Amino acid sequence: MKPYPFTAVVGMPDLRLALVLSSISPAVGGVLVRGEKGTAKSTMVRALAGLLPGVDVVDACRFSCDPVEPDPACPDGPHAEGSPAHRRPARLVELPVGAAEDRVIGSLNLERALADGVTDFQPGLLTAAHRGLLYVDEVNLLHDHLVDTLLDAAAMGRATVEREGVSVSHAARFVLIGTMNPEEGELRPQLLDRFGLTVEVASSRDPELRVEVVRRRLAYEADPDGFAGQYAAADAELAADIEAAQRLLPSVKLPDEALRQIAEVCASFEVDGMRADIVTARTAVAHAAWAGRTEVTTDDVRVAARLALPHRRRRNPFDAPGISEEQLEQALQDAEPEGPGPDDDGPGSGAPPEGGDAPPPSEGGQEPSGGGSGGDQKPVGAGEAFRARRFEVKGTGEGAAGRRSRAITDNGRTIGVQPAGTKDGHPHLLATVRAAAPHQRSRGRDGAGLVVRPQDLRFARREGREGNLVLFCVDASGSMGARQRMREVKTAVLSLLLDAYQRRDKVGLVTFRASGAELALPPTISVDAAASRLDGLATGGRTPLAEGLLEAARVLRIEAVRDPLRRPLLVVVTDGRATSGADAVQRARQAAGLLAGNVTSVVMDCESGKMRLGLAAELAEHLGAEHVPVAEVAADTLAGAVRTRISGKAA
Repeated sequence: MKPYPFTAVVGMPDLRLALVLSSISPAVGGVLVRGEKGTAKSTMVRALAGLLPGVDVVDACRFSCDPVEPDPACPDGPHAEGSPAHRRPARLVELPVGAAEDRVIGSLNLERALADGVTDFQPGLLTAAHRGLLYVDEVNLLHDHLVDTLLDAAAMGRATVEREGVSVSHAARFVLIGTMNPEEGELRPQLLDRFGLTVEVASSRDPELRVEVVRRRLAYEADPDGFAGQYAAADAELAADIEAAQRLLPSVKLPDEALRQIAEVCASFEVDGMRADIVTARTAVAHAAWAGRTEVTTDDVRVAARLALPHRRRRNPFDAPGISEEQLEQALQDAEPEGPGPDDDGPGSGAPPEGGDAPPPSEGGQEPSGGGSGGDQKPVGAGEAFRARRFEVKGTGEGAAGRRSRAITDNGRTIGVQPAGTKDGHPHLLATVRAAAPHQRSRGRDGAGLVVRPQDLRFARREGREGNLVLFCVDASGSMGARQRMREVKTAVLSLLLDAYQRRDKVGLVTFRASGAELALPPTISVDAAASRLDGLATGGRTPLAEGLLEAARVLRIEAVRDPLRRPLLVVVTDGRATSGADAVQRARQAAGLLAGNVTSVVMDCESGKMRLGLAAELAEHLGAEHVPVAEVAADTLAGAVRTRISGKAA
């Protein structure tokens, strides 16, 4: 079945332009497509492969060397001048989310290395994508170290493998395209910056446009070949335009005036580093070639900035990407040497609206419940996140790769070996030799190499860090609001959310107030979604502590079935009061008993003032949890407290 035609996709001009520019100049660094589900992100990316011109490759070369300029370091080379070659279509290689590192970068054939004494390198997906497209759907769900590997190869144009005695370097020039749904979690800012361009896509709210999308999709499903034939001429014309722009690209000049505009724009938006300037310059050159010009103009710089800068403006993980059109135009004008500038009425872009980072709203007291306002224990500005201390789940897990708790992972320090079939990973050469050595005589060894059987293979057992499920159970009752502590509590929880983001955790949010509890945010990878729910958290009413704990237990029980390898960490944020319903205190203790021993828990004590009841500490005891006053959530505060205790003992 033929793929959906590129020119048949309705709307999304910014995505279309970004993909075309990256195809013209792979040095741009690829495209990150951000958008809600069902917006044809994958459809358009897969359709792009059919527009790319074919490539000439050396016969029998697994690394797709160009016969005109073969890679001198090609593992299958060196290739003599005039080597037989053939032409093939450009490839679209799709990287599955669950792909192992060996599958991505390649691996050593361990049996041949031991038996024949040869280094037989098995190429990976980076090799297959050379001179084509590498597509990663849901790139935000890919392990960070794999994303780093992909982006390094895309930036350098080479893939280098140094492992298990293998030292291989080969060309890996490809257009990297990633798609993601921000609701399922964000990429780290460091990884976002490595993508050249970014585009925000959303489904149209225009009924007529939606009708046309459905009409075309149904027509394609009814007759794929016939539907593709209707757009074959348009696709062929677009492919010819891309090839012409590729030929023109080396001739495009970037004048000093355009460079000054690029520098002015990047400085105006206060982006970090120099990568933004370089990517914007490359994109402007590609856009000039696409427009058939041999010199970059202000319009090229404007379009390039709209595509290259939005995702680089994020100052912290909870900022929304986007740029201000007014600020962009002002920066372009400021770069003009003197006199009136050129016509700046460029085409509209799909740049998302400027993101804001408004502080969380102040929560006033709604139900005075005895006691005055909280003491000045935490000198942190409202809404200003700080570096939180790390809480770990007890024991050693085998969950998703992350940075919180100890776990058996594919990466980390080697702590032992395991036979094949247990949980394969990186081959352990020495352990394999030891397993095969005693059997050489019985196997009739008569050559220099070892006689190795599959049962001899041993793999490294490695210990690293895993990401966990961090479930926040937050007291939003009147006792929290009346003491004007909710703002401080929100800051502490926001800091813990930032910590969860950095450690690649899954997060959820349960709140309790008045007469019940609710799941404000089901467990998700999108930590910024949790931050948004926290901002709008209201306070008031009594304190149904038992209901909050029971709801947390229910959520953890369901999540244990959905994601059994991700171990939970329960963070209960409360002052320990239980005032809702009859026998509120006793029911809270019983609910705590259900969680005790089964879940690693932390009680963040929000009680303040001179007269303290110590109820949160009692709750921590019933939960078997660590008791942490809100003033000690910050890592620096904890270190200071330890230093104070040590110096006191020394005195």
